[in-house]
Order: sequence, then C-alpha cells, then structure tokens
Amino acid sequence: MERNNKSPFRGLGLEICANSVASAIAAEKGGAHRIELCTNLAEGGTTPSYGQIKWCVENLQLEIWPLIRPRGGDFLYSDAEFESILEDIAFCKQIGCDGIVTGVLLTNGRIDKLRCAKIIEAASPMPVAFHRAFDMSNDLSKSLETLIDLGFVRVLTSGGKENAFVGASELAKLVLQAEERIEIMPGAGVNATNIAEIARITGAKSFHTTAKSVVASKMQFRNEVSKMGGSDTDEFSHEQTDVDKVRELSELLKGL
Repeated sequence: MERNNKSPFRGLGLEICANSVASAIAAEKGGAHRIELCTNLAEGGTTPSYGQIKWCVENLQLEIWPLIRPRGGDFLYSDAEFESILEDIAFCKQIGCDGIVTGVLLTNGRIDKLRCAKIIEAASPMPVAFHRAFDMSNDLSKSLETLIDLGFVRVLTSGGKENAFVGASELAKLVLQAEERIEIMPGAGVNATNIAEIARITGAKSFHTTAKSVVASKMQFRNEVSKMGGSDTDEFSHEQTDVDKVRELSELLKGL
C-alpha cells in the first residue's frame, strides 16, 4: 500500500497516543494525522511489538511514529537497554516508519547529548521526536536548546507540570523560545474540554492525547479468580482509543 503521509489538517494537528493496533485504526478513522504507537499506557508507554509496528505501517495512511522506550520508570538506561533502543530504531527505519519518539537523560537530569546524538545518527534520514522525558529534565529552557542543537524535530511536553492545561503558561514560553526551530507539542490531560484553551494560551500547532475509553471484554466464560495482572486489575476490560473522541477533537481543531 502506498502511504500518503499527509495530515488532513491545514492548520492545527492531532497526534494520538495509540496503545494497540485497534487504537491506531480508531485514530485514523477519527481523523488524526499522526500516531505515537506504543503499548503499556499504565507505565506511560513503552515500545510496541514489531508485529504491531509492521501492521500499522502496511495498513494505515496516517503517520506512524513508534515510541522507543524499553521499559517504564526513569529515562536513564544501561548499555544493554541503549543497544536495544538502537535495534528498535533500525527496525523502524527499515520498515518505513515516518519517525520515532524517544528520549534519554543523564543522572543529573540533563539531556544525554552523547546518546541522543547516536540516536539521531542511527535514525537518519528518519526524523526523531523527544518525548516527555523532557519534562523530567532539570532545566526546560536549556534542555530545549540542547534538543534543537541535536536535531530533534518535535518535543512532547506538559510544560513540566502534571498536565498540559496546568502547564499551559510554561508551554507558551517554550513555544516562544522555540521560534519554530522545533515543534512544541502539548500533551498529558489534553481533551475536548480544554484543547481549545490550551491552543489559545500556548500558540502550539499540534496536540497529543490518548482519546481513550474503557472497552468491555466480549468474553462469555470468565474465570473471576485467576489474575493475569495485579489484584486491582480488571481482566475483562482494556483501554482503547475512542474513534468518537478522536473525531470530536479533530473537528474542534479544524474550527480553531
């Protein structure tokens, strides 16, 4: 299948954090122009399987940017973990992904310039975006300049706050500082009730959200005793991107 890789938007854009193939399909049907493909939302997202990446690249028309994050927790990685990051990037490049999303920090909270430079080199000419590891860095203004110098094309951020709405004023400062040298994309807690206000305050041009709902299992037989996850896990439901929520967000952005 020939992929057009073109946003349906002429102004503001919508990126969906898609945690599965089903979520990716819903994102496209709803009108999103890009997905950050991942798994394990409970950990803030980790790298999806090769099969999921391959299926999305071969079957969808919107932009596919896999998240390259080998585990949950912090963004300080061992040599083995970093090698696995480079291997995942090589696969994404080989298979024709539109870009990848990743991030690496040092123990002092600064951007790991050495490893990030290796990531940019390994991915080239595929573009690279920096994820919310940025929000965990020790100085957002300095970190932004570092990312620009390294060659990242976009940074996903809540302005260092718990969500993008709370961090809107900080995001506005980052947008001004960026001066279109890098894209500042608000994310975390973005939804239909606040996206217009976040856009107004920040001046950002694209926005990131899961647009998810809880989907009930269709299983008829249910073993209510055995657990695949923790004791509080509902084994008969899962989170998935909601096509109606994506469509609502897409329409809201088109109206701004």
